[in-house]
Amino acid sequence: MEKDARIYVAGHRGMVGSALIRRLEQAGYANILTRTHAELDLLSQAATEAFLKKEKPDFIFIAAAKVGGIQANNSLRADFIYQNLTIETNLIHGAWLAGVQRLCFLGSSCIYPRDCPQPIKEDYLLTGPLEQTNEPYAVAKIAGIKLCESYNRQHGTQYFSAMPTNLYGPNDNYDPASSHVLPALIRKAHEAKQRGNGELVVWGSGKPKREFLYAGDLADACVFLMERGVTDGIYNIGTGEDVTIRELAETVMSVTGFQGRMVFDGTKPDGTLRKLLDVGRLRGIGWQARTPLREGIALAYRDFVARHGG
Repeated sequence: MEKDARIYVAGHRGMVGSALIRRLEQAGYANILTRTHAELDLLSQAATEAFLKKEKPDFIFIAAAKVGGIQANNSLRADFIYQNLTIETNLIHGAWLAGVQRLCFLGSSCIYPRDCPQPIKEDYLLTGPLEQTNEPYAVAKIAGIKLCESYNRQHGTQYFSAMPTNLYGPNDNYDPASSHVLPALIRKAHEAKQRGNGELVVWGSGKPKREFLYAGDLADACVFLMERGVTDGIYNIGTGEDVTIRELAETVMSVTGFQGRMVFDGTKPDGTLRKLLDVGRLRGIGWQARTPLREGIALAYRDFVARHGG
């Protein structure tokens, strides 16, 4: 990418999109396009196509999506599949109509089968049933991958897909009803400490293992792939290491200073028992994550306190 290239970041106000903006600005890219939801409704095909045809970006990063944790995914299944399918379809088709040759589509590790071998290779896509609690979201993200592949084959575009593991970092969603496990734990531990509660309630058994990636590292990987000239394919983005939910909660308790005890709510779902990405493809071309989990959680907690008080 040239430093004066027109780069559109869709979803720039979210955790991933804002991390991409910071990473691009740090690298000296000065012609970054953004639009708020009020300025551009990505659920509108006509508005999205008109915007792309008018602005004609050279590169697009698709970080816009409807996201949430297990409860939100499982209870708002229609919203998750409809909104994500619509956003990605409008942007990818609109990009092709506008003559955009280079695009990075952001997916999720939930695209992979629930019970596939660990660590998970990109080649395991569509080899088995998905985790039911977030199947609609996963199906939408798989469709986005296939959109990129299909436009590349039929129209000669150069659209690739980045599949991050579980993300966290500044500007995360801490809503109790829709947040993912790590921001939910940060908020719970902080509020428990503030109120003087003696217990931190953790959903599930604490036994499932999860991999966590700092959002700034994801942004760095996406820019690396675009600068490297990647033209197609799927790239897992993660740390290559995982921890149990119990170990994660213990780290959050330590970072936030909560000194009570941990209690597990067995009535809540565990989800997939293990989900560790094989990051060999990305490491093979020279990139790996740099932010240790405890350091990243401390950065996220600092941001949470700054934005939510206390």
